[in-house]
Parts: sequence; structure tokens; C-alpha cells
Amino acid sequence: MERYRILPHTADGKFQAFGRTLEEAFGNAALAMASLMWDWEKVGRRVRHFIHVKAIDREQLLVKFLSEIIFLFGTKSFLLGRVEGLRIRPEFSGLSLEALLEGEVLSDAHELHGDVKAVTYHDLKIEACDGFTVQVVVDM
Repeated sequence: MERYRILPHTADGKFQAFGRTLEEAFGNAALAMASLMWDWEKVGRRVRHFIHVKAIDREQLLVKFLSEIIFLFGTKSFLLGRVEGLRIRPEFSGLSLEALLEGEVLSDAHELHGDVKAVTYHDLKIEACDGFTVQVVVDM
């Protein structure tokens, strides 16, 4: 199964990510967003960050999850290379997501080729049909 597809967009970045489960689609969305900034396949797994986010619905959960990756890059120069153990659970007031992000700290060994500033709700879609597809537009 294809992990993700970068889509044409006039000014910003746009992608679709796919998964057999919602969790897999969210994890692939993280890799798709990373691919707009660096080659995540060349990033080692020397640094780990555990994240936990809560939201009222799936769309807000996806935006908050991807925003955490942008935050870690901006504050800790963290380059995502892999998403492990991503779990989405229902809660009394919505949903929660937990995941272990593995990667490296930015160094001369890495090449950046883009800068995602924010995740938007514009044209955001989460669809279930023979698996899951998420579509995201990011400000670059």
C-alpha cells in the first residue's frame, strides 16, 4: 500500500496519506509532512519523543498531532524518521493520541528542502473506505 502522495497546490503543501487503520494513516501523514522538509528515510533513530495529545474530534486530533512534530522541529531541531506505537483512543471528552516519535537532531549530515510553518484545517479530510485516507494542507 502506498504510504502517501504529495498533491499539487498553488502556494502551500498538500498531501494525502493512507492506512489500513486510522492510526496507520495518521502515522503516514506525519511522514508525508516530514517529506516536505527533509528525507525522513535517511534519518536515524537516535532520539525519541513520546507525545500525547487530546482533541474533540479526529480532524482536530490530526492537526494537533502534526503540529507537535512542527513544534519539536522548531524547538529541538528534531527530525522525524519514524512513528512507533501510535494509538488513538476514545475518551470522555473526545479522543486521545499517543505515539513514540523516533529521529535525530538536525546536523550537517541532513539536508532541509522545505519549511512547514503550520497545519491548516483548509481542505482537511479524513475518509474511511477500504482503509483510511487523510488529506492535509500545510502552510509553507
